[in-house]
Amino acid sequence: MTTPDRPPVASVNPHVVRDWADACVAGLEELRGEINDLNVFPIPDSDTGSNMLFTMRAAAEAARATPDEADLATVTRAMADGAVSSARGNSGIILSQVLVGLADAADVLTADHDATFNHLYSSGLRLAARGAIRAVSNPREGTVLTVIAVAAQTAAQYVGASPADLARAVADDTAEALERTPEQMPELASAGVVDAGARGFLVLADALVGVLTGAMQRRRRYRGILTGGGEPGHSADEACASSDMDYEVMFLLDGAAGEHVATLRTRLGEIGDAVVIVGDSSGDAGERFSVHVHTNEPGAAVEAGIERGALSDIRISCFALDEIKKQTVNDGPPPRHKRAVVAVVRGEGAAELFADAGAAVVRADDGLTPEKLADAIRGTDSAHVVVMANGAMSSPDLVSVTSEVRSPQRAVVSLPTLSMTQCLAALAVHDPTESPDADAYAMAEAAAGARWGSLTIAETKMMTLAGTCEVGDILGLIGSDVLVVADRQPEAATALVDLMLATGGEMVTVLAGAQIADDTVAVIDEHLRRSYPGVELLVYPTGQQDDLIQVGVE
Repeated sequence: MTTPDRPPVASVNPHVVRDWADACVAGLEELRGEINDLNVFPIPDSDTGSNMLFTMRAAAEAARATPDEADLATVTRAMADGAVSSARGNSGIILSQVLVGLADAADVLTADHDATFNHLYSSGLRLAARGAIRAVSNPREGTVLTVIAVAAQTAAQYVGASPADLARAVADDTAEALERTPEQMPELASAGVVDAGARGFLVLADALVGVLTGAMQRRRRYRGILTGGGEPGHSADEACASSDMDYEVMFLLDGAAGEHVATLRTRLGEIGDAVVIVGDSSGDAGERFSVHVHTNEPGAAVEAGIERGALSDIRISCFALDEIKKQTVNDGPPPRHKRAVVAVVRGEGAAELFADAGAAVVRADDGLTPEKLADAIRGTDSAHVVVMANGAMSSPDLVSVTSEVRSPQRAVVSLPTLSMTQCLAALAVHDPTESPDADAYAMAEAAAGARWGSLTIAETKMMTLAGTCEVGDILGLIGSDVLVVADRQPEAATALVDLMLATGGEMVTVLAGAQIADDTVAVIDEHLRRSYPGVELLVYPTGQQDDLIQVGVE
């Protein structure tokens, strides 16, 4: 391949990077089902497209959260941090490394005053290819790692071309490399599919072409095993029969030295496979690592991380759900009910509300012990249980409980909800007729997409993001950040709603606590009618004692 003789390349506008991130999200949303259908390696769990979309969406949101005047290095680093912190699955972690490579390249190029698009893209892909291969304990030919390396080689060859020509060359060579993946990996050839992660990476490359040229690349439909793409007689299970691990474990690790990360990789390799560990600079907090492993010993995997640093965002998923379904068909269901949702709530009204919505309710008005939650999960007598603790239990305790109650007859998935409003949004999309994995993922997406806030009464004098508050002031929080300080509940409530609707919304849900003033809900209703016509308001008297109200925006 020869390099065309073209004029010097153009410098990079950070807004173009934000637009590209949004285009990647749109492309992955459109092709999520196709990519999921291709997923046979390393585990045929049909979630590669969903995991890449979740990870890329977090990166795009982080980019959009940067100030308009932010420079290239700031925007790309925000994307990388967002992707590393929110990466889902093996494919999401690899995707995060593409963004880390771009951020690292932007840091160097900005320091050298040479932040041109072609140098950014070329250097970023080169660093991404290296980082992705280093992250994987057992890299295989014919995966997304191979395709990223091809893209990096093409970018280096076309670095003197125009940005549009460079992007088109990378996308076209990526597509060719994708077509060759079945020739390089027997598992893909057996199933008659291309690599799912590589197909997702092609979406990213094509999205960049669309942003730079205004013309979207059109690719053929890459048919998967679930849509008739494979040859007769070959199934996903046959394609990946070499993996016998039942759980996927992921967590974020902070404060670990380099040598500790090396020993962690070794330890995880002893108890599992598909080990991926990636890191990214998080400013003053040092380096943060995203860790992924498939294992039959999820508790041991988490313990290995705890021994080496501070853990957060621990996620454990079970691959054995299909086996449970088979047992249900062949042997009859051991439990009485196939599916259950356990919701932890505060307040008598909340207990009635969530019970009516179909959840098994656990009251936490006076706190919640691991034993109480474990008993509630077992009490559902269900083969598949989704648990939403809604901020009433720490992540380590929740991991401990879910690990304890799992069995060959019971799969347990914990969703990271921190408020009852998120839980309510998840329950709204709960569909027992869907597959357990698809249902849990839809619920997780709904919870993550629900912005949530609360009003509470200040118990101490303190400095907040909204200024100093006095004892007895009304505080408005979005998540855990205090953004409103007011003397009266109605003023605090309307200010909080304004902040939460600043980025749009179609429905506001208010969960009214025991100490809510009589006029507060009426003021919210009038404020919405006057300032946000068309926005629906739902109010439930839930009676929680800790928050005056909880607010959700969808």
